[in-house]
Amino acid sequence: MRQLVLLHRASTSQTEANPFEETSTTTYPVDQIHGIWFLTVKSEPLLSERKGAKNTILMLRPFMKSPARFSAVFVLLFLLFGAFVCTRLLNSPILVDTSAEEPIITTRTSRKHSREIPLNCTAYDLTRTCPSNYPTTTSQPEQDPDRPLPPTCPEYFRWIHEDLRPWAHTGITRDMLQRAKRTANFKLVIVNGKAYVEKYQKSFQTRDVFTMWGILQLLRRYPGQVPDLELMFDCVDWPVISSNDYSGPNATAPPPLFRYCGDDNSLDIVFPDWSFWGWAEINIKPWEVLLKDLEDGNKRKRWIDRAPYAYWKGNPSVAATRQDLLKCNVSDQQDWNARVYAQDWLRESSEGYKQSDLASQCVDRYKIYIEGSAWSVSEKYILACDSVTLIVKPRYYDFFTRRLMPVEHYWPIKEDDKCRSIKFSVDWGNTHRRKAQAIGKASSNLIQEELKMDYVYDYMFHLLNEYAKLLQFKPTVPKKAVELCSEAMACQAEGTEKKFMLQSLVKGPAVSEPCTMPPPYDPSSLFAVLRRKANSIKQVETWERNYWESQSKKS
Repeated sequence: MRQLVLLHRASTSQTEANPFEETSTTTYPVDQIHGIWFLTVKSEPLLSERKGAKNTILMLRPFMKSPARFSAVFVLLFLLFGAFVCTRLLNSPILVDTSAEEPIITTRTSRKHSREIPLNCTAYDLTRTCPSNYPTTTSQPEQDPDRPLPPTCPEYFRWIHEDLRPWAHTGITRDMLQRAKRTANFKLVIVNGKAYVEKYQKSFQTRDVFTMWGILQLLRRYPGQVPDLELMFDCVDWPVISSNDYSGPNATAPPPLFRYCGDDNSLDIVFPDWSFWGWAEINIKPWEVLLKDLEDGNKRKRWIDRAPYAYWKGNPSVAATRQDLLKCNVSDQQDWNARVYAQDWLRESSEGYKQSDLASQCVDRYKIYIEGSAWSVSEKYILACDSVTLIVKPRYYDFFTRRLMPVEHYWPIKEDDKCRSIKFSVDWGNTHRRKAQAIGKASSNLIQEELKMDYVYDYMFHLLNEYAKLLQFKPTVPKKAVELCSEAMACQAEGTEKKFMLQSLVKGPAVSEPCTMPPPYDPSSLFAVLRRKANSIKQVETWERNYWESQSKKS
């Protein structure tokens, strides 16, 4: 005979027991008959129950003298006892037979509780101060032996170690931090779970606003888990900390400066861009909302039924390379398999952005990504479209794009020979349709699975945690800094800004821990990744060269 250990709530007066109440353990014998497991309950009556039983017997003595009366009372008591047993069973575990080998016990699904943090604009409008009772600690999750461990973070999290490597041996001093102030838009300070900001210069549009908003949502998601820190943030597109200025035997350590992108010649620390919480000026929704729209948009038209061309729409005036792309458009003399459109944002704004719905633009087999003045936030929207992404050779990277692998997630396009390169890529894809579809699907799957907001917040969390470990000083709140909270931003916002803030508001602490950081690259594994990328690009260049050689022979 086996034994089954069950947990009983300390109180059974409510139909739904409080998950935080203490429990007591009782052991019951379990018998098996024909593969079905039965529970044999053997219980000892409480002292109060024994006294009640004695009094009940005394009350029944007059009825025992009459057989008819006694039978009626006996039936009544039997029914009452049956009702009592049924109510107890309704609040007990249910034993389900699924196999003859091991019993599986199915109970009420254990819930991972999360308290909601209200956005109290009424109180803020009266006091103009952040709530004093804002949560700055995270309660320990309910102990659950079956609770799954956090997943391992996506591969691109390993680049956090690489971005912070310049300070791995020296740490970060206050002097280093102050040297990053030269181009910073603001200084962020986190002390005891609260955020403070010292503003230096206004950013372009609302980049700084939604970046700060995103950091506040991180603190709501993981209250008390983000360590004390100070950092400088630059909201301009292009990186400014040149690695050449900090190389050589007598070089000083570089200033740590956060921004949205980097390149191979810079040491700026890359951080998720503001558009993950919405780009109000051009009506681009917060990423969590838009990602679902893009997933639905992909289902409207199958890849094989989409236009067999390469599509691009954007602002060509921000970079010469984009103006060069316009030459690849179809004309009476030449069709390079590209359909390129200049975006007029002023007109779009006046017409309510009817032609700029990103989820409605997943209707071509191929989509072109090309950088602007630096990296462009459009890359994630293009990659999410199930189309084959044609990436014109980029100079810059953001926090996740180093994960992309040529021919697996995208098709590389030459920067100095765009039109011929685009023509070949589309002809190749229309000839090798299954392979082309697989590339498009791989990129959209990567975006949907590895770039969901859960992982964006976890990337921020781990980056800030690893950064804070390097600080060689105790973070303090500057005299000119102001406390930052969701009320201070959302309650005063208006129009689209307010709408996007409310859409991206984190309602309360996460129900699970952040994903587990993967280890840093060792030199050989990092070299293998970079070599694989380079070899894939060389392979495409070889195919392209052979293609044009065969075309010239035909002519």
